[in-house]
Amino acid sequence: MYRYGWSTLILVLLACGSMAQTQPVLFTVNQKGVTADEFIHLYRKNHPQTQDSTEAKVNEYLNLLVNFKLKVAEARAQGIDTTSKFVREFKQYREELKRPYRNEPDLLDQLSREAYERLQYEIRAAHLLINVKPDAPPADTLAAFEKIAALRQRALAGEDFGKLARENSQDPSAQQNDGNLGFFTALQMVYPFEQRAYLTEPGQVSDIVRTRFGYHIIKVFEKQRSPGEVEVSHILLRKGGSPDAAVRNRAFEAYDQLRGGRAWADVCKEFSEDVNTRDSGGKLRPFGVGALASVPEFESRAFSLRDPGQLSDVFESGIGWHIIRLERKIPVPPYSELEPSLKKRISRDERFSTAQRAIRQRQRTQYGFAENADNKARFLALADSNVVKGKWAYTGPDDFRSQILFSLTTGTFTVDQAIRYVIRNQAPSGLSPAACMENHYSNFVSESIEEAEEKDLLAKNPDFGFLLTEYREGMMLFEIMEREVWKKASDDSTGQAAYYAAHTDKYQASDRVEARLLVASEQTVVDEIRQKVMQGDTLRQADLKKLRQVMGPRIFEKGENKAVDRVTWVVGMQQTQIDNNHYLVEIIRLIPPGTQTFPEARARVISDYQNELETKWLTRLRNKYPVKVNKKVKKSVLKSLVPSPPTGK
Repeated sequence: MYRYGWSTLILVLLACGSMAQTQPVLFTVNQKGVTADEFIHLYRKNHPQTQDSTEAKVNEYLNLLVNFKLKVAEARAQGIDTTSKFVREFKQYREELKRPYRNEPDLLDQLSREAYERLQYEIRAAHLLINVKPDAPPADTLAAFEKIAALRQRALAGEDFGKLARENSQDPSAQQNDGNLGFFTALQMVYPFEQRAYLTEPGQVSDIVRTRFGYHIIKVFEKQRSPGEVEVSHILLRKGGSPDAAVRNRAFEAYDQLRGGRAWADVCKEFSEDVNTRDSGGKLRPFGVGALASVPEFESRAFSLRDPGQLSDVFESGIGWHIIRLERKIPVPPYSELEPSLKKRISRDERFSTAQRAIRQRQRTQYGFAENADNKARFLALADSNVVKGKWAYTGPDDFRSQILFSLTTGTFTVDQAIRYVIRNQAPSGLSPAACMENHYSNFVSESIEEAEEKDLLAKNPDFGFLLTEYREGMMLFEIMEREVWKKASDDSTGQAAYYAAHTDKYQASDRVEARLLVASEQTVVDEIRQKVMQGDTLRQADLKKLRQVMGPRIFEKGENKAVDRVTWVVGMQQTQIDNNHYLVEIIRLIPPGTQTFPEARARVISDYQNELETKWLTRLRNKYPVKVNKKVKKSVLKSLVPSPPTGK
C-alpha cells in the first residue's frame, strides 16, 4: 500500500520519451540520450510556473530524470518489457492510444450509445435454433445452415412459427413455449441475436443469424417503448412445504390483513417465506423487462401496477403465491448517468469482440491482405498434440520456412515468421490442436496488420510515437520499482525490524491515548450505546448494526483524529459531534510521550525502509550504468529555464 506514494512521480516522469532525439544532448544514461529540448519540454510540463524557476529546481528535476532513466535501463536489462504479461498489458494501452489517431469513432463509445438507444425499446419475439458449435467441421456447419434455411422458407411461406419451433427447434424450452422469448431489451441476449432482432420489423421473420449456440431465425411480434425498471416489495409463500390449498389460503389471509390496514412490514415479516427479504419489508432490487423471464407472472404483475403503494391481487407462479407492492417506477436514465456502467459492461461483452473482428476485417482490406491458401493449409497441418500443451516445435522441411504465407501492402510474411510467432506465444490450451494452430495463425495475421497500421500512424503523427514511449517506460518503472523496492520493503519483516532498531530516534511520539470510537448518525443511538457500556453490558451484533462505524481500540496521537482531539483526555466515556456524526469516545488509558513500539510505527518504518532501499539501489545503478551530463548544454538549459534577475536602470 505504500508504493502508491510514487504515483505522482511516475506521472511526472512518464513523458520522458516524449520529444524527438535531436542534438544537443543534455545527458546520457547507458549511452541513451535525453536532449536539451526534451528536458526543457518536460520541465515546463511539470513546472507550469516557470517564472519561479531557480537553478536549484532545475538541478533537482535533472536528478529526478536521471534516476528515472537509470531505473528504466535496469528494467530493460532485466527483460521486464519482454515478459508476456508486460507485452499483453502494453498492447492494451497501445490500442487505447491509437484511437484518437484513427479515422473512426471510438468503438466503446459507439457501442455504448447503440446499447442505450436500444434500451429505450423492448421487443417481444420467438426464435428457432439449430445447434452447431463455433468450431464445428465444415460439413456439420453446412448441414445446420441448410436445415435452418429450409425452416426459414417455411416460416416465410406462412407456416405457424410456434409450431415450427415446437417441432424443430433444438432449444429445449421450445417444447413448452413454442420458442417464445417474451419481451427483452438490449444487453439481455447475445449480441448477434440482439442485433438481428432489433433490425427486424414487427411481424417479420429475420435473416439467419449465427451465435455461439448455433443458427437462429427470429420472429418479431412487437416493439414498444421500454417502461424502464420497477422496484417492488413482495410477500412469497412457497409451494411444496404444505398442500397447495393451505398455501393459497395463507396467502389470502395475508392479503386480507393488508386490506384491513395492517402494516406491510409486519405482514411481510410474519407471512413471507423469502428469508432474504422478509425482515426488510420484502424489498427487491429494481429490475427491467425480461430480467425475471423464469417467473413471467411476477414480472407482468409488477409492471401492471401504476401508483407507488398499490398492491397486486394474490397471484400464483411456478414457485408459489405472491403479493406485490409497487415502490416506484424508474424510467430509463439519461445517457450521462448510464454511460460509465454501460461502458464497463460492454467492454466485457461479446459485442465488443464482435465489433473488433469487423474492424480487423476492414483493416485486412485496407492493407491488401492476400494469403497463399496452399502454404496456409500446409502450415496449419503442422499442428500436433504438443501445440495445445504449449510445447510445439517445428519438425517440417527447412525449405518450407522461406515460403510466403501472406502479403500486405507493406511486405510479405513467411512461414518462418509464423513458426517463431507460435513458439513465442504458445501456452497450454483447451482447444483442439487444429483450432489452436488456427488461432495462432489468425493472431499472427492480426498483429502483422497492427504493426503495419502502427508504422502508418508513426509516419503521419510523431506525437503517437512519443506517447508510446511515455507509456512503455512508465510501465517499466512501475514493474522495476515493485520488484526492487516496494515488494522487498513490504515483505522483509526482518529488514523492517532492523531498520527500526537502528533509527528509533525517528519514531518518537507525544502524548497519546488508547481509545475506542463508536460513530452514529443519531444522538439517541449514542446515548443508548453509552448507557449499555456504562452498565457493563456487552454490545451485541444488533447494537453494532445501529452504528455507522466502530474504530479501535487503538492508540491515537494528537492531530490524528478530530473526535479524539475534541474530548478531554481522561479515562472514561465522552461524547462529541462533528458535522452530522455523533461520536462516543471511550478513553481506555493515557500513554506518556516516548518512543513508539515497532507495531505502532510500522507504517512509517516501511515507508522509510523503502526510501533507504531505493537510495542504495540507485547508488548501485549509477555504478552500473554510466551517466554523462554535458555541462555546456546544461548551461544553455539553465539560461532557457531560469529567469534573468532584473537589472537596474
